[in-house]
Amino acid sequence: MKPRLPQQVRVLERGWLSSNNILLLEGERATLVDSGYISHAQQTLALVREALDGRRLARIINSHSHSDHIGGNATLQRALGCAITVPEGIAAAIAAWDEDFLLLKPSGQHGDRFRHDAVIKAGEEFELAGLVWRALAAPGHDMAALVFHCESARLLISGDALWRDGFGIQFAEISGQAAGLAATKATLEAIGRLAVDVVIPGHGAPFAEFDDAMARALQRVAAFEQNPARMVRSAIKALFTFNLLELGRLRRDRLAGYLESIPFFHDAHARLHQPTAGLAEWLLEELLRAGVVKLQGDDILPTQTA
Repeated sequence: MKPRLPQQVRVLERGWLSSNNILLLEGERATLVDSGYISHAQQTLALVREALDGRRLARIINSHSHSDHIGGNATLQRALGCAITVPEGIAAAIAAWDEDFLLLKPSGQHGDRFRHDAVIKAGEEFELAGLVWRALAAPGHDMAALVFHCESARLLISGDALWRDGFGIQFAEISGQAAGLAATKATLEAIGRLAVDVVIPGHGAPFAEFDDAMARALQRVAAFEQNPARMVRSAIKALFTFNLLELGRLRRDRLAGYLESIPFFHDAHARLHQPTAGLAEWLLEELLRAGVVKLQGDDILPTQTA
């Protein structure tokens, strides 16, 4: 059964290339949480304009810094004149447009530079759509990420910290920059102590099966702790699948060169202590077996839509 949300909270559910857009309505104005990927920016603008129904978009709030959550910021800011609020931990990187910190260059993704107007800190309370929310630190997938919790409505906007069946790629852990997996576990345990009836994730439909989702996510953490190579392989498959959604198709004979050109794939595979020469063959075989990609002549195509 589809969970019920407060009338003033609207979710524009997107595919996996763009994060969900959460529109919070209050009188003649509204706030948007997360803005999708850059290649969908015009579609995002059209969807948001329709959902606004004459209201003014006053502000965008980002849950974290990844390209599929901030990619529509610049387009919406230019078209609608909205302010943009980002988590405190990413503000310097946004101001300098540090494409390494923002994982644009390392992951082979793209972004459109924007200006942020304010920051939001972990622990800060704020009002949206007539509801009081608290920003909570949610490191792991992104070490500076926030989630937003409304205790009175028992509602959680979880970004990529918690999905119905898992959570986002462990970039910091795999790159060796931080103990991201331990942070993910701590974040999940903290989320598990909240009063939550409905979760609005960064990807996928809102869901009410909070306890089951928490159990699945913690089981996934335990599996990664026991077998770090599994975590790395999962990340390689997930990131390539994401990137292929943007590419649309990739010639099979160019797969190895593409993987070699993206720092994350090279560095992640090096952690497996295996020669990179076999990465393309392994990856294609795994994704074909999972039904995530298909072959059309000499081209590799995603089976899901962007």
